[in-house]
Amino acid sequence: MDASTAGRSARALELLHSVAYFVPETQDGLVEAGLAGRACYFAGRAAPLGAVGAGVVTATFYNFNRELIAPLIPAAWSICAPEKIMQIRYRALDAAFTRLLSADVNSSHEMNEAAELASIAARGIPGDDGRPLYSAYAELEWPTAPHLVLWHALTLLREHRGDGHIAALQTAELNGIEALITHTATGYGFEKEFARKRRGWSVEQWDEAVEALADREILDTDGALTEHGQDIRTLVEDITDDLALAPWASLGEDGAARLVELASPWRDALLAQNVFPDGMFGTAVKK
Repeated sequence: MDASTAGRSARALELLHSVAYFVPETQDGLVEAGLAGRACYFAGRAAPLGAVGAGVVTATFYNFNRELIAPLIPAAWSICAPEKIMQIRYRALDAAFTRLLSADVNSSHEMNEAAELASIAARGIPGDDGRPLYSAYAELEWPTAPHLVLWHALTLLREHRGDGHIAALQTAELNGIEALITHTATGYGFEKEFARKRRGWSVEQWDEAVEALADREILDTDGALTEHGQDIRTLVEDITDDLALAPWASLGEDGAARLVELASPWRDALLAQNVFPDGMFGTAVKK
């Protein structure tokens, strides 16, 4: 198993993790518990870290504007404790997977096999050095239902990879907004306006960062990646793949291919049911 194959496997399964942030069951459950609006996302994803402040959430999520997070965190913890938030999320995921895929799929032989394969990979993560968000999720108790085991394992893999991705971005000297802009410019990230608004950046902040990237010859005058910018993004992805290889290597190339084969119809079912917002995907993803 080489690093690029492992990276492709991880990206192919990304949406099965991300579904947690977009299904109404999650939002409704957290709103019922007293949270509102964007606090549901920030508190929901950060809950395994405990009752941390806005600085920790900004650092571990990386490309969000702290001005967006600070009014919501740590205030959310006084409304709903992190432990309760995680209970709500797993109940919501159970309901969402049942609605979107069906109870029969959730209890199927294929789901059991996929959960086992994803668990082998997740349990193959060698350690938590420098991986704060992964480490927080790794301390949670594993669920027992196969579809929730699959989600939990994919989440461990995703946050482990994400922590390494931040290290790669730091190596490339790209701060949060610069990482977001350059990823959007590849065509594989969020569309520009979705990215800017979703991550809480003003037009002025975005334009200033674009200008700074142009001064560094990472972007051209049209906002597209220069050859130097493309090299930097390639370096970032290569480092990310290298740092995330170990768990996929423990599963093996055949195991990873089988997991992607099993899970792809479920990913496609989520896309077909318009789980994800319009304008979320870049132009390259749509091709």
